[in-house]
Amino acid sequence: QVQLVESGGGLVQPGGSLRLSCTASGRIFPNDVMGWFRQASGKQRELVAIITSGGVTTYGDSVKGRFIISRHSAKNEVYLQMNSLKPEDTAVYYCAAEEGRGPHTPVVVAAQYRHWGQGTQVTVSS
Repeated sequence: QVQLVESGGGLVQPGGSLRLSCTASGRIFPNDVMGWFRQASGKQRELVAIITSGGVTTYGDSVKGRFIISRHSAKNEVYLQMNSLKPEDTAVYYCAAEEGRGPHTPVVVAAQYRHWGQGTQVTVSS
């Protein structure tokens, strides 16, 4: 069993920045993929960013160039640096983890992830 705990959400003004963190505990898979998805009210869960054990990253189109995902494998932690935030970034952000297909193979579909955190609210508003 894998437990994921997110932190770092909150209220920020448009143009501001936030950093989310996710700590994984329990059974960590070899070649695991970790990442972030988000779900806005009334919308489907969507990809924000994922990172493989080999450091390969994939970003959702709406956050490319603004968000940066990173991980500290020894600490079983993944981070999301969010810059130039927009009101449309408002959502609940979920950390996810899954056994990877290899150190360099992304997993970008939410339905393929079995392990999820509780979510952290990010609100971008003036």
